[in-house]
Amino acid sequence: MDDLAPAWLPGGHAQTIWAALFARRQFAPSFNKVRERWCAPDGDFIDVDKQNASSPHKPLMVLFHGLEGSSSSHYAMAFADWAAEQDVNFALPHFRGCSGVLNNGPRAYHSGDHQEINWILSKLRQEHQQVGGQTMVAAGVSLGGNALMRWAGEHGKQALNTVDAIASICAPLDLTESGRAIGQGLNLQIYTRMFLRSMKPKAMSKLVQHPGLFDVDKLRAARNLYEFDNVFTAPVHGFKNADDYWAQASAKPLMKQIKLPALALNARNDPFVPVLSLPQQNEVSSSVTLWQPEHGGHVGFVQGSWPGHVRGLPDAVGAWLMRTSGVSMSERITLHG
Repeated sequence: MDDLAPAWLPGGHAQTIWAALFARRQFAPSFNKVRERWCAPDGDFIDVDKQNASSPHKPLMVLFHGLEGSSSSHYAMAFADWAAEQDVNFALPHFRGCSGVLNNGPRAYHSGDHQEINWILSKLRQEHQQVGGQTMVAAGVSLGGNALMRWAGEHGKQALNTVDAIASICAPLDLTESGRAIGQGLNLQIYTRMFLRSMKPKAMSKLVQHPGLFDVDKLRAARNLYEFDNVFTAPVHGFKNADDYWAQASAKPLMKQIKLPALALNARNDPFVPVLSLPQQNEVSSSVTLWQPEHGGHVGFVQGSWPGHVRGLPDAVGAWLMRTSGVSMSERITLHG
């Protein structure tokens, strides 16, 4: 991966931040969203943004966003751009409360939300089959990638009845180690503060909807994701505390049970996914392919001369998913060296 890292953008932090702040401008006009609102099994709702290919029979790519992400995230627009170029149907389901509209129920979303993943993928598969579509693949970014891998581990061979191949991108597959990393040093000052700026107001809005849902004083005092998860995420979603949540929701312990083709892509210089926490081949099943390039940051993978671009990520991951599913497509670039 060294030869793919631009000299003008050294280091995991720079690669992460540049992609998040500046790459969005490249794709904003090209994501032709059509929004659908789905009623959830528990009576709540989610919003799903879709982009149609020239035919509903074309393959369907499903993308699950990361923590506080949406269809406006830079990686979402890059994947939508790839899907439009390759004439692939594209769907981005928003986790609850992430579409710009607060959901109604007391729950939000979390890193191990495999039951939500299962409902969404099953519904999309059914819709795709009803219009004559066959190939359906899914990718998840960061939190969404862990939840997707967790789903694949939970469902084993049955997952093949729903999707043909999956990929996780920069997923914190060991939530305990990643949680510790993001709560320290520069990570705490940059990324944790950014996440809490949106997560805390959403939680407070939940409290208005559902009085007594959590201890408001403790939430206001939360200064890192561990404290936030301990007050809100863990108890609201049925976990004892943050430690229990991080342990139970991590996908890594279940990756030996994955039976469908799966790609786990993690840059080794990701600021808050420690390299020592990344899975090794003996910790996953033979169905799992590990790509662990030296560079890329957290969902960065910037390439090219200034000002660079982030299309290498969907080009490589999308091509892997399609090729693995038996769909012939051009692969512009590989991120695994």
